[in-house]
Parts: sequence; C-alpha cells; structure tokens
Amino acid sequence: METGLAVTDDEIQQVLSESAFARVYNFKLQSFGSGQCTLMIPFRKDLERPGGIVAGTIFMTAADVAMWLAIMTLLGKSQVAVTAELNTTFLSSAKQEDVKCTARILKLGKTLIYGVAECSNQADKLLTHHTIIYVRK
Repeated sequence: METGLAVTDDEIQQVLSESAFARVYNFKLQSFGSGQCTLMIPFRKDLERPGGIVAGTIFMTAADVAMWLAIMTLLGKSQVAVTAELNTTFLSSAKQEDVKCTARILKLGKTLIYGVAECSNQADKLLTHHTIIYVRK
C-alpha cells in the first residue's frame, strides 16, 4: 500500500466483498493507489447479451464501483459519496473475455468529485470511456 492512503488493502477488499451489489459481478481488485483503482471483471456467460457480447451494464457498474473505491483511497471508507452523474461512451465490444476497469479522480472538491474510468480487454483495447461525478454527503 502507498503511504498516505486513507484505506488499507484489507479494508478495500472487505468493502468490495461485503457489498452485495458488487458481488453480483464478481469484481476482483487488481490494484489501487492514491485516487485510482483498477478492477478485473471475470467473464461470465450469464452476463452476456444476445450476440455473445458482454452487456453494457457491466462496464457502467464496473466504472462506478472502481470510482467509489478510488474515492475511498483519499477519503477513507466512512466518508459518504454518491454517484451524481455517469456518462458512458461505448467504443468497442468485448466477446467472452475478461475486462479490466481503471478509475481515477481528476478533481477532488469539497462537494463534487470528478473522475474518469476506462474499461479495456486483456490486450489493452479500449472498450469504454466514462466520466463520473460524485457528490460528497
């Protein structure tokens, strides 16, 4: 763990494993640092949409969860911040493959937190780009 982070590896793993909405997707914490987080989303046949591609909701949820955890690296796990806006651009599709999603905070304000997330496949092909605004409560 980097020094100066507001959460430990154990704490962030615990938050991820205890969050029922995130467990549905079987997200795996790949890495995290100051204001950033990368999740691995293992491919699951039950999360495919017709045509054999990974459903778009998977990318959006991964971006939101990765940003939520990235925020915790700076504010700790007890600080409440909620999604106010999530914009997604789909650039390519994933077919029966694992996906990784990296979120990073660009501006941590007193009220608003602005960040971006990107999802890519294992060959680093960019699949989605997200802009995300969180509101601190």
